[in-house]
Amino acid sequence: MKKVFLTVILVCCVMLSPRLYACTNFIITKGASSTGSCMVTYAADSHTLYGELYFQPAADHPAGSFREVIEWDSGKRLGQIPEVAHTYSVIGNMNEHQLVIGETTYGGRSELWKTPGLIDYGSLIYITLQRAKTAREAIKVISELLDAYGYCSEGESFSIADPNEAWIFELIGKGEEMKDAKGKTVKGWSNGAVWVARRIPDGYISGHANQARITTFPLRDGKTSITNKEIDKIFLPDISTVYAHDVISFAKLKGYYPKDGADDQFSFCDAYAPVDFEAARFCEARVWMAFYRCSPGQMAQYEDYARGDNLNNRFPLWIKPDKKLEVQDVMQLMRDHYEGSSMDMTKDLGAGPYACPYRWRPMTWEYQGKAYIHERATATQQTGFSFVAQCRPNMPDGFGGILWFGVDDAASSCYMPMFCGISSVPDELKEGNGSMVDYSPTAAYWRFTKVSQLVYTRYSDMMVHVKELQSSLESGFVSEIKAMGDKYVKMYQNNPAQAQAELTKYSQNAARKVCEAWDQLYIYLLVKYNDGNVKKETNGKFLKTNTAIPQCESPEHPEYPEKWYKMIVDDCGNNIKNVGAQ
Repeated sequence: MKKVFLTVILVCCVMLSPRLYACTNFIITKGASSTGSCMVTYAADSHTLYGELYFQPAADHPAGSFREVIEWDSGKRLGQIPEVAHTYSVIGNMNEHQLVIGETTYGGRSELWKTPGLIDYGSLIYITLQRAKTAREAIKVISELLDAYGYCSEGESFSIADPNEAWIFELIGKGEEMKDAKGKTVKGWSNGAVWVARRIPDGYISGHANQARITTFPLRDGKTSITNKEIDKIFLPDISTVYAHDVISFAKLKGYYPKDGADDQFSFCDAYAPVDFEAARFCEARVWMAFYRCSPGQMAQYEDYARGDNLNNRFPLWIKPDKKLEVQDVMQLMRDHYEGSSMDMTKDLGAGPYACPYRWRPMTWEYQGKAYIHERATATQQTGFSFVAQCRPNMPDGFGGILWFGVDDAASSCYMPMFCGISSVPDELKEGNGSMVDYSPTAAYWRFTKVSQLVYTRYSDMMVHVKELQSSLESGFVSEIKAMGDKYVKMYQNNPAQAQAELTKYSQNAARKVCEAWDQLYIYLLVKYNDGNVKKETNGKFLKTNTAIPQCESPEHPEYPEKWYKMIVDDCGNNIKNVGAQ
């Protein structure tokens, strides 16, 4: 049987315990974007995930067809469900209609993980992308799938967006069937999941990073809030909150919320995924940092919460940024290491002499009986792939939707424009071109990894060159695509097949251009910084001697930073003291 879309990604973003802290999503509504685009980011972080771009073409299915449900993380067959007559094309996490769905796993209460459900979180995403055109349709599809087949993963947060609006959707399963002393199902328990979906107000941004973030929410009023039992009403324009009808009653049944607690004071997060120090410091801190970048004045007061020092000072689910964001601004949010904050990973001893903002795992450790941590930033070494999905209204879908896609560490990668209407994936990003244990010189992942591994050795010096190339390539793509607008709007009206073919070629050429540039960057960095020396250059060429056999001019030998010398002296100064120079 043909391989099911995204069948085996091997712990891409699942947390085998809720302390692995994988994945980051930021959500930008069109009113918060300079181009009027909704945007969703996603970093798929895992030490075992290989970065490649998944593709499932559109298809028609005969009546009576079934779809296999394969658990996203393990590849285990969970069962099958009836297929729909037509499924949409999906590139990565974006379909041909500019619908995008991202996720982060927050885990939540572990007793709710084991359920009799059929649909895991990965299948829920990709089945939905194949069946829905808009964010609201996606919520309806998810609701119906959960009601019909149940849920069998840990607690999840989803980002769901189309060209016009963006939602945050959080859910968790109900655990094993609850039975009374006579073996009968306890009243109030049913298969499925408890969940809440909230539309982010236009002009605002939101995000989530492995911690549930929805607290209180408006209850059913038939105008702006409905339950899953009224899911068809989701298409009424004013609807901004949808939730499982038993999301509160189930929490009371399980003892997560007092039986006499006021429904309008119920908090989804506090009931199903209470925040502790690690959830704040390793997870919420990433969202706080992105919010802070967009509005320092609003967010400075919440740094103690992000640090885990004051868990009562929780910051809002969404904020209005100080200025509207460019797509390049959003890319930079994915490259953050807390620079400039009290958690700045470039400043302490662990950063080494070249301010490297990375710490090898584990994140928690002990010394002399006391517990310590390494920070968990948005940009991290174990990213398989990341993207910034841009959903552009008032454009043909195949051209309007852009999955700005990158592999490996987002900080030292480059986002390549993959239009959502393309008919094939560039060879450099194609499934099967290499793996985590099979090197491929043509695969984008290995070409980027070569650079990042080299950069980590002399970060502050080498990243200057990486950032210059990132900016040049990404800005160039943005400018080119802006200039392409009128042409492809008309072409989609007159010859959609030609438009699709040309955009497919553009995305393929973009991937090739970026990968070739990264190959040259690797060679440049390897030559320039070989053996700890720094070769001199002029106009992009290394200086050579005027000898019969030209050699490089005497290279520079930059000293370590003064702070690093002090650390060395503090550690072993007496042993290395130059007594002859005193």
